[in-house]
Amino acid sequence: MKLFLLKFFTWWSGQTFGTQLWTWRFGELVGTDEQGNTYYRTKGGVIDPTLGFQRRWVVYNGYAEASKVPPSWHGWLHHTVDVAPTEESYTNREWEKPHQPNLTGTPAAYRPAGSTLAHGRRPVATGDYQPWTPGQ
Repeated sequence: MKLFLLKFFTWWSGQTFGTQLWTWRFGELVGTDEQGNTYYRTKGGVIDPTLGFQRRWVVYNGYAEASKVPPSWHGWLHHTVDVAPTEESYTNREWEKPHQPNLTGTPAAYRPAGSTLAHGRRPVATGDYQPWTPGQ
């Protein structure tokens, strides 16, 4: 019962009941990415008359966070490229890093050396700072 109610009232932890119904009725699966997100478009690639282009959407695996979409799928979702990553034969270069979602607000967030959160204490000042004093 809890999962049933969550589908009605929460959009941030997966697809809602409305999205699930829309996807079942009008969508066709295009593919999934390495994080488990699934990507859809309108059945048969039909152009939506109100939009003037094909509808494309993603159903997130878990928490809905837009930064979980890899660059290749982001380009397809935003109509930058016409071919979905599953329909092309692209191989990653050895210098390309794997996609990583935005980690801001998590324990794994980037904290530079001068940050008070980096090591729990602010580093000692180097002495090159001269404070401004009014009237000087």
